[in-house]
Amino acid sequence: MTADAPGNQWRRVTTWAMVWAALLALAGLVAIVLPFEVGISLAIVFSCLIVAAGILHLIFAVVAGSFGGYLWRTLIGILYIIGGIYFLMHPVRALAAFTLVLGVIFMIEGILQIIAFFGIRALPGSGWMLFDGIVTVLLALLILAHWPSTSNWALATIVGINLLISGTTRFMYLLAHRRKAANAA
Repeated sequence: MTADAPGNQWRRVTTWAMVWAALLALAGLVAIVLPFEVGISLAIVFSCLIVAAGILHLIFAVVAGSFGGYLWRTLIGILYIIGGIYFLMHPVRALAAFTLVLGVIFMIEGILQIIAFFGIRALPGSGWMLFDGIVTVLLALLILAHWPSTSNWALATIVGINLLISGTTRFMYLLAHRRKAANAA
């Protein structure tokens, strides 16, 4: 029995990871090219997750330990289920609501990053936190100032850019390691 060369082993190990990275990048491109359709799909997925969370609340309500805890978890579960079903029945409204939440989260995140910068501004590289905070606040303002019309593109475009960048960087990282392993063999 002969042992595989390290380059061959690395190639075999990384093949599926590279396929996954390429699929991530492809999904990102689809989200960027078809932002409304992908946004609606994301809204439907999020709505299903809300319904599932409601069902889990109902399931675990029985172990609340007290009648008040049981009642509270049951009411929360029912609220989640009703809200999730409403969003499933009205995916455009769900997309608008999720986009609004995304804008608010970005605004809070950006403000907190700017505040955190002032606590670490003496450290090297702290300017990147300020830059990130400013860009995040600007993105939040872009989403919120034009809401609800930004609902047609914002959520899917942001997810698409993230998937495209993540997939591409993972693919290139794995490709570089593959080449290094092949050269070492």
